[in-house]
Amino acid sequence: MVSDFKNLGITLHDSYLPLSTNQRSSLANGTWGPDGITFFIIQGLPSLGQEKMILFVILLLGYIIILGGNSMIIFVALTDSKLNSPMFFFLYNLSFVDIMYTTTTIPNMLSGLLTGMKVISVPGCFFQMHFFIQLAVTGRAILTVMAYDRYVAICNPLRYAAIMTRSHRLLLIAGAWSFGAFCTLPATSLSLQRSYCGSNLVKHGWCDPSSLRRLVCGDVRVDNVVSLSFAVVALLTTGVLILTSYILIGVSVSKMGAAQRLKAFGTCAAHLIVVSISYSSASCVYISYRVGNFPPEVRIIVSVLYSALTPFLNPMIYSLKNKELRESIGRTLSRFRPSAVLPTQVFKKVKTVS
Repeated sequence: MVSDFKNLGITLHDSYLPLSTNQRSSLANGTWGPDGITFFIIQGLPSLGQEKMILFVILLLGYIIILGGNSMIIFVALTDSKLNSPMFFFLYNLSFVDIMYTTTTIPNMLSGLLTGMKVISVPGCFFQMHFFIQLAVTGRAILTVMAYDRYVAICNPLRYAAIMTRSHRLLLIAGAWSFGAFCTLPATSLSLQRSYCGSNLVKHGWCDPSSLRRLVCGDVRVDNVVSLSFAVVALLTTGVLILTSYILIGVSVSKMGAAQRLKAFGTCAAHLIVVSISYSSASCVYISYRVGNFPPEVRIIVSVLYSALTPFLNPMIYSLKNKELRESIGRTLSRFRPSAVLPTQVFKKVKTVS
């Protein structure tokens, strides 16, 4: 790790200090960087000792399960003709977002746990920050679209097929991605325009927006207001729309018979559980950032667990709660199992040949 810093022309100690004038790059020599800083150092969890390896193993296993579970949902939804309903279309889009969302942070976190502090370029840092926020908002927007899908299926069952056409589904997914970009670009654009002329040590597990703002040389009150405003817009807009959908579903279900109610609740159960976990964990992270006596390491671990929790649980919840998906996964796995040939069948084949 020390050699990485030597190759960059500085020592590990120097990386904590403000860059001097002769260390700064400029646009004239072809190196891009706000005020000459061409890289950041991700601090990670330097105070952890042997616990680092425990956290590394937990994160690695969790990431493998996230990749495997969500990839399986994408594969079966795309290849099994029986899973052609709009619900599974939205589900595999959510699984894709979950894979990308965790991939922006967990691999870097794993690398940092093995090697200590990690160097990341300035463009790489901002790309990571942008996509981490955008994918988080896009995931919630897709959960909102799925709530709308459940509303149409339960409250307007006769018109469901006519409303949820392929073009309408694609428009809803495009809207979810556009909403994510709309809520992310203003804060990212402001961060790119700031001067980072002091320390380049990011005290987090990845390029977190609030951690980067602490490194800005100047007033960041506008940045804080913009970031908080769009975060509130993202959470409130999706939260209110999901809540409205379920209120309307509840009103419609209250007029149904007992058997229809059970079927309706079964249809919504998985989505409702996922939404509850997502917003509850987001609230815990928000509280941890606002409580002053939380150690920085605890905040980082809480953030990592938050970013991995919903993508980790989604495949399990939907597989347990959805019979069609369970059966499709079973059929897919059975196709890859080697066909077992009984000894009696082998004996009969040999006897026939002889």
